[in-house]
Amino acid sequence: MTEEIYANDVKVIVFQLADEEYGVPVQQVRSIEKVQHITRVPKTAKFVKGVINLRGLVTPVIDLRTRFGLVEQEYTDSTRVIIVSLENMEVGLIVDAANDVIDIPVEAVEPPPEVVGAVEANYIKGVAKIERRLLILLKLDAVLNPEELKVLQG
Repeated sequence: MTEEIYANDVKVIVFQLADEEYGVPVQQVRSIEKVQHITRVPKTAKFVKGVINLRGLVTPVIDLRTRFGLVEQEYTDSTRVIIVSLENMEVGLIVDAANDVIDIPVEAVEPPPEVVGAVEANYIKGVAKIERRLLILLKLDAVLNPEELKVLQG
């Protein structure tokens, strides 16, 4: 019993986190920014780094390394904040680097294995094998659990 993960080919933004490559659908990405000043917000989950002022909008920012239980790392020149949109909410995802945009044929996407590296399977929509690359396709609604982020919403 194989269920279709995507009905059609999908275009994704590829980003780096530790030694893995991840993808999120282009239509959910608003912009890719350099890291800027982040204002801490008290009483939020550990992975919520705070908020940034992005073109006049206060945008919550989460560190995907912390979210996925990976070792935290100092930000570098290649660190990026990917602004994603989910259910009328924009959130910044801090990643090690944003690599490229690629088209993934639907037949290259497989259901997620139980565990991929350190990332829990419930955060993963599927895994794509493209040439020699293995891309982990994120399920943003699980990563950006609205219950855990509700403190940030006015």
